Amino acid sequence: MMASMLAKRIIPCLDVANGRVVKGTNFLDLRDAGDPVELAQIYNDQGADELVFLDITASHEKRYILRDLVARVASQIFIPFTVGGGIGDLDTIKDLLDNGADKISINSAAVRHPDLIASASRKYGAQCVVAAVDAKAITEPSEPYGDLGIAVDSGSQFEVFTHGGRKATGIDAVKWARRLYELGAGELLVTSMDRDGAKIGYDLALTGAIADAVRIPVIASGGAGTIGHIVDALRVCDAALLASMLHFRETTVPEIKTQCRDAGLAMRYAAPSAVS
Repeated sequence: MMASMLAKRIIPCLDVANGRVVKGTNFLDLRDAGDPVELAQIYNDQGADELVFLDITASHEKRYILRDLVARVASQIFIPFTVGGGIGDLDTIKDLLDNGADKISINSAAVRHPDLIASASRKYGAQCVVAAVDAKAITEPSEPYGDLGIAVDSGSQFEVFTHGGRKATGIDAVKWARRLYELGAGELLVTSMDRDGAKIGYDLALTGAIADAVRIPVIASGGAGTIGHIVDALRVCDAALLASMLHFRETTVPEIKTQCRDAGLAMRYAAPSAVS
């Protein structure tokens, strides 16, 4: 199981609720982690490769994403910027791209309307479309959502969840990832709900299985507790998303990139100075 030899990416993630960056464990018990604009500036200056902004309650609350905050963050950074949360149509995608997003991340709406991925890819290019997959290890399969033909079965290991991890779908995560790739997604953001905030390492079985099933970049998310965990993830996929290690000043982007480079991974440049 080997990821591509292109330079690996370190991507800070801003999970936003009520206008503030928050971080929890297994998508629950959220605690405040700071101002999204200030954190975005810090990670931009440290040499992060990209930044992800997720309005984590937009889908659940059935409301529009925080457009003004997206625009404020975008105005302060000079790295690729992905925005997700409650995105359900092409007009919203256009609005976010017009307000500073470089890519959009779609999760819940893709399960309800898979054609949205195909339509967005055709209209704006696959490079703009990041399909998000939130998954948990299967203990008791749920009833499948709709008739997508990719329900969990006896061979399934992971199930897809939507609405910020609140809704089980009965959909096999690896099969769904392959379908998203076939629909035209340019990248997959794969989050292990079991590992989220637990600091015990990324779910390499989940991430690796999906990376092996598609021919587009895969971003690992959920579980980083040490730089070693990041190194392990980048050996099986293309990028690592992380939050609490950076938000709570446990490390910096330059420190991460230095250790990854020392481990033999190809990394892009990082700013030499760390922000305290």
